[in-house]
Amino acid sequence: MVFDYIEKYPHRTKQILGISYEQLQSLLNCARKRHQDIKVKEESQKIRINASGGGRPAKLSINEQVCLCLFYLRQMPTFQVLGMLFGVSKTEANDTFHDWIRILRDILPSSLLEQVSNNESDLLFVQEILTNFRLLVDSLEQPIYRHSDQKEQQKYFSGKKRQHTLKSLMIGIPEGKDIVEVEVGVAGPTSDIKLFRKSQSKLKGFKEAKTSRLLIKENQNEN
Repeated sequence: MVFDYIEKYPHRTKQILGISYEQLQSLLNCARKRHQDIKVKEESQKIRINASGGGRPAKLSINEQVCLCLFYLRQMPTFQVLGMLFGVSKTEANDTFHDWIRILRDILPSSLLEQVSNNESDLLFVQEILTNFRLLVDSLEQPIYRHSDQKEQQKYFSGKKRQHTLKSLMIGIPEGKDIVEVEVGVAGPTSDIKLFRKSQSKLKGFKEAKTSRLLIKENQNEN
């Protein structure tokens, strides 16, 4: 349903998924290739009793599965609502999202530091280069559905936004040319300065960061 709507009205893709239609097509091509590579590798390691091609076919195409994952990340519905929108059960929507989020994280590392995190020499090299930049820091909050449990409600209730939210923080280089580090999906009440200090430990000897007004204000209040 959602993917058909996007195909019919491609100019609305960014409102729905957070990326343009052209970016979506490029991502779908990369995702299909990576998915096929994984399937080929898994198939080569299987010891089969029955011929390949058996079992229940997937209800959603690969394009629809990727779209489901992106829609969840952008809109944050419950999995029950997500399943209704894509014509599958709540359980299948949950499974589809968690299957594809791993693939998307593989082909789209969330930050510069994540790309080199598995290679210590590359990580040290990037950290050294970053000392030459004034890093830009900003945070954002995304509304989520209110949890049924009262304790969970309190955990995610943001007094500033007056609603339940997840907070993310991004650190980038000047003019937004690259994302250096991200902290994603933290409970809404967490202060920006605490998030920043958590990320700061991953940056070696960086120069004083140029931050958003809110971050500066919170920092001054703490002092």
